[in-house]
Parts: sequence; C-alpha cells; structure tokens
Amino acid sequence: METVSSVSGTEILQRMEKAMNAHDLDEFVDCFTEDFVSELPLHPERNFVGREIVRRNWGGLFAHVPDLVGTVLQSVEDGDKIWSEWEIRGNTQAGMPYLARGAAIHGLRDGRLASVRFYLDTVEEATEAAG
Repeated sequence: METVSSVSGTEILQRMEKAMNAHDLDEFVDCFTEDFVSELPLHPERNFVGREIVRRNWGGLFAHVPDLVGTVLQSVEDGDKIWSEWEIRGNTQAGMPYLARGAAIHGLRDGRLASVRFYLDTVEEATEAAG
C-alpha cells in the first residue's frame, strides 16, 4: 500500500478534481492538511487557515452550484509546489450559469495540499467594447 507522503502533487490534484466532480466533500477535504493556509492575493479579506473552513466553503459552493464540474486545464509540479490552471463551471440553484477560471499555486506536505495562492475568479460576461 502506498503511503500518503509518497503521493505526488499531480496525484493529489487528480484526487481533488475527482472528489470535486463527485461532490464527495469528505474525500475533497481529506486532500488538505489540518493547518491548510489559503491566500487570495486579489481578495485578501478572504484569506483563511484550516481544513474545516475548506469544508464550509466548498460545501456551500456544492450546494449553490449542484452540477459543479472542475477541470484542471494544465499543471506543473516543481518540488513541493504544484501550479495548476482551473476551469470550474455549472449552474446555480437559480439556474444561472456559473463559470470561474484561474490559477492556483499549492504547497505540498505529507501527501496533502498544505497551502494555496489562489487566483481563481468568476468570469464576467463579455460586453461589446465602447467605441
């Protein structure tokens, strides 16, 4: 049996993506360390520490977007970091389209995600350029 610490960053990312798309909140949250640190440089007021906040935030998102599907578009592993580009889409409970895209830079520790610098944001509808 493979030990948790021998899991690569790519494998952790794949596990997280699979759990996200299955809406398996327990499996999803298990991808993170207890002391997980989330930094959102574009929205620093949303920074947090702790796996239980991951559970609360993603549980709320799964409820708000019941058909949510996340896709890793590309990723690169570099030592104890994994850089990834994401697209997350679905429809809200109100039937409105939901689309978010961006990058995440995760720190790895003991076979789990220990930190993130999260640059994912909601995609705005394109409008005609003012001329």
